Amino acid sequence: MTPRTAADVRTAIVAGGVIGIVRSTGAEPAVALSRQIWSAGVSVVEVALTTPGGLRAIETLSAEVQGDRVLGAGTVLDAATARLAILAGARLLVTPTLTEDVIEMAQRYDVATVIGCSTPTEMLRATTLGADLVKVFPASLWSPRVLADVLAALPQLDVVPTGGISPEDAAGWIRAGARAVGIGSGLTRGDDPAARVRTLLTALHEARSS
Repeated sequence: MTPRTAADVRTAIVAGGVIGIVRSTGAEPAVALSRQIWSAGVSVVEVALTTPGGLRAIETLSAEVQGDRVLGAGTVLDAATARLAILAGARLLVTPTLTEDVIEMAQRYDVATVIGCSTPTEMLRATTLGADLVKVFPASLWSPRVLADVLAALPQLDVVPTGGISPEDAAGWIRAGARAVGIGSGLTRGDDPAARVRTLLTALHEARSS
């Protein structure tokens, strides 16, 4: 596996416009879903550590990171878990809340962070602390119009709305100023996410072209 710096990972997220989130019943199905999402065209995949055996899944997948693929760990709650995820092979740490010691641990290892926030005050704080991107969570409590208003006042925020976003919704968030979106069940429902990934990537392309 070719190591990626935090800056490399941030660039990959912004370029691709989406983080595919995998939550599953165990390590094996998480590995299978991650492979499907990668193969379908989403280069950045986050395995949520609420998945039983999530660290084991990350360790397995880390041997398959090549080309433009990025592997991350989600639902990282503290520095100790962050370090375990990094040692397992994650080059991206995603949190549901503003967790300062996760940012510090990531900076120590030059690993990218997407830090969960629910208010503009938290978002600005996370950015000041050095978060690479800010996760607007849960996005279901927001709207693209509200996000656009916040970014008009705080244009330095680089945000990734996550939570309740479908492939069909993604374009609206990108037009509002989001750098990318995080999508979980909207991509992984059913037997094969390829069709939903195609819908998503088409919508993102159109949003960026308009």
